[in-house]
Amino acid sequence: MELSSVPTDVELAAWATQVAADVQQRKLMLVTAESCTGGWIAKTLTDLPGSSAWFDAGVVTYSYGAKEALLGVNPRTLERTGAVSEETVLEMVSGALARFGAGMAVAVTGIAGPSGGTPDKPVGTVWIGWKRRGGYARAKLFHFSGDREAVRRQTVAAALIGIRETLTD
Repeated sequence: MELSSVPTDVELAAWATQVAADVQQRKLMLVTAESCTGGWIAKTLTDLPGSSAWFDAGVVTYSYGAKEALLGVNPRTLERTGAVSEETVLEMVSGALARFGAGMAVAVTGIAGPSGGTPDKPVGTVWIGWKRRGGYARAKLFHFSGDREAVRRQTVAAALIGIRETLTD
């Protein structure tokens, strides 16, 4: 999945509506575990009327301590790979499912900028993970461009599109 441009609010709302239909059709609840998006995925989903029927919870975990306490991310993983890594996002998405009653989870961690990037992990580096209860977690690395708003907006879109892909796999 590649985004051709920074998505608009209308596009995000349309993807959220599609996610809602897919989740409801499968009689699941959804949980989000967010870092760089600061709850934007949960906000986009819960902007929809009736979302309490299919949206379970959203957790924002910026710090290492929050990732460990709220999602069960192993401190050694954070020390070894950092917060923005495949290993961390997989532990985040698995932890979200373990701690809530949802049947589907999405997790995001990244560097939205304008600072915080490194040569190995420049601004716009984002890992997104998805998992259905009883299934395997999958993660994907993205390199988004633009300012903080653009990186975060593209992350929300990619997370929503990935939920749909995970549900139809």
